[in-house]
Amino acid sequence: MNEFAVQDVDVVVVGAGQAGLSGAYHLARAGIGHVVLDHAPRPGGAWQFRWPSLTYGKVHGMHALPGMELTGADPLRPSSEVIAEYFAAYEDRFDLRVHRPVDVTAVRDGADRRLLVESPAGTWSARALINATGTWDRPFWPRYPGQELFRGRQLHTANYPGPAEFAGARVIVVGGGTSAVQHLLEIAEVAAETTWVTRRPPVFRDGSFGEAQGRAAVALVEDRVRQGLAPRSVVSVTGLPLNEAVRGGLESGVLDRRPMFGHLTRTGAAWSDGTRVEADVILWATGFRPVIDHLAPLRLREPGGGIRLDGTRAVRDERIHLVGYGPSASTIGANRAGGAAVREIGRLLTRTRSGIR
Repeated sequence: MNEFAVQDVDVVVVGAGQAGLSGAYHLARAGIGHVVLDHAPRPGGAWQFRWPSLTYGKVHGMHALPGMELTGADPLRPSSEVIAEYFAAYEDRFDLRVHRPVDVTAVRDGADRRLLVESPAGTWSARALINATGTWDRPFWPRYPGQELFRGRQLHTANYPGPAEFAGARVIVVGGGTSAVQHLLEIAEVAAETTWVTRRPPVFRDGSFGEAQGRAAVALVEDRVRQGLAPRSVVSVTGLPLNEAVRGGLESGVLDRRPMFGHLTRTGAAWSDGTRVEADVILWATGFRPVIDHLAPLRLREPGGGIRLDGTRAVRDERIHLVGYGPSASTIGANRAGGAAVREIGRLLTRTRSGIR
């Protein structure tokens, strides 16, 4: 707890990225009192931290927020600038008064079935919570033997600076997702040598990806969440889009993938068959995990490591909705989930005010 007075509100939204702003928009339209807390220094969600070479034209599936299209954006501008400006304009248009920077440290039970949302900036007492904290602040670093011995540089997608810093270097990129492919394609233009390493053979998706395919992919992720397992990203089940740049990388050999190495050495990586690759840099494009530790006091996790959901609602606690988690981690999924969460929260508040449990 902290020294500030506790502030009462119907709903607290934690996070002001795509999912959080969608939730706040629907709360405002429903006339439900709420507050939005965001730990970032300025509008833009996780997009504001993306590397400069990720231009808007390279963004994989950015969908407009509800009620306001993103139009006329220069595809050559950094996505961090384009989307941050869009989010800022969105907050202004719909008067979404986001409190920032606010780091939510814990959400716990309070009196009268309320939730206490705690932060160094204050404590809020709420009847429901929309958790929209995403994954960017929890990069996943896998552990491999010899990792501490490697004398070169190791970094993660979360602090990827763009290709210029890899000029003349021998670089191993680890990971089978879209970020790994994007890193490789641009680093290969300046590096002395690149090596791509993944745990599983990458699956490239040729042709269009329509609504039916999208629903099927989301259903696979949703099934894991319903079982209480740790969610996989939607991208992990859609495959990698086989666009012109990727085709070029396959033809040139840049995207000639190797299986996962067995261990790292002081000067690179080694495989069980005796193969060795010397490297100056290991770039871990190994994804992210949901930022949900602040929910730990509520004991929402299942034995499988995830939070089991029914739609967006936590099965163990109907007051908690997770938006941008699991099947709603895509930008269009976050929009839809924000509306769904608010509809359920509206019904919960009606029951609460009428004394029905």
